[in-house]
Amino acid sequence: MALALFIIFGVLCVAGALNLLFQRHPINSALSLVVVMMALAVIYWTLGAEFLAAAQVIVYSGAIMVLFTFVIMLLNAGEEERTTGSKAAYFVGIPGVAGIIALLTYIFLHEKAALGYARLGGSLDTATSNISEISRVLFTDLLLPFEVTSILILVAILGAVVLARREQ
Repeated sequence: MALALFIIFGVLCVAGALNLLFQRHPINSALSLVVVMMALAVIYWTLGAEFLAAAQVIVYSGAIMVLFTFVIMLLNAGEEERTTGSKAAYFVGIPGVAGIIALLTYIFLHEKAALGYARLGGSLDTATSNISEISRVLFTDLLLPFEVTSILILVAILGAVVLARREQ
């Protein structure tokens, strides 16, 4: 079942990335990036990295995408035109949602042990070691790239604000 989820959300991740490239409006591209980030979180979850999946949802899908959307709105990328919607969303989206709901219903009804009912009384040694290992690597071996990335994001946002102010 984990392989099926991995394949489904891998395809969803690639489709969201392609949709991000082919969108004409920056807000639609940002929403496609949210789909990619959420699909990556599910992929992390299927690989057993629950902490990384939660961090993906909270940090990237939440905070960073709100920041990107704020910068897009600040830049005022042009007049938004009304459309009737994408036909691809109707032909792919509705059956895709129905398939995901059917898959999740199957998982909830038939594989209760895989969802953690058997682990309620178990120990948290694997989760604790997973979190401690990630934090050890992040704050010792990868501290410099972590800090450089945060400074690059800050500089990019400040550059967007300066470019938006210059037009006015």
